[in-house]
Amino acid sequence: MQDRKVIAYGSRQLKDHEKNYATHDLELAAVVFALKMWRHYLYGEKFEVHSDHRSLQYLFSQKELNMRQRRWMEYIKDYDFPIKYHPGKANVVADALSRKSASVASLRVTCFFQQF
Repeated sequence: MQDRKVIAYGSRQLKDHEKNYATHDLELAAVVFALKMWRHYLYGEKFEVHSDHRSLQYLFSQKELNMRQRRWMEYIKDYDFPIKYHPGKANVVADALSRKSASVASLRVTCFFQQF
């Protein structure tokens, strides 16, 4: 977001193996996808990630991670950002985008970046 307006969206189809991921892993996959998509803007900058999934804000303090999460943590440790939680009602756009659809399996970036 820039000046409180969304300036970019990103989405892609889920791969077959990703359809079996837990919701927490899919939300983390969306963050990693966004970091890879906009790395040229975000690398070396301070920014915030806003998500409607509370569990993501504790990602950096978790003691046990599965192998997939460890691999993603290796990637995201190079960036300087906190993950902030916004409840679904306060984060209507992210909430609507993050709900699973029965007809289409896709990964949508539901986090908002805010640079300082």
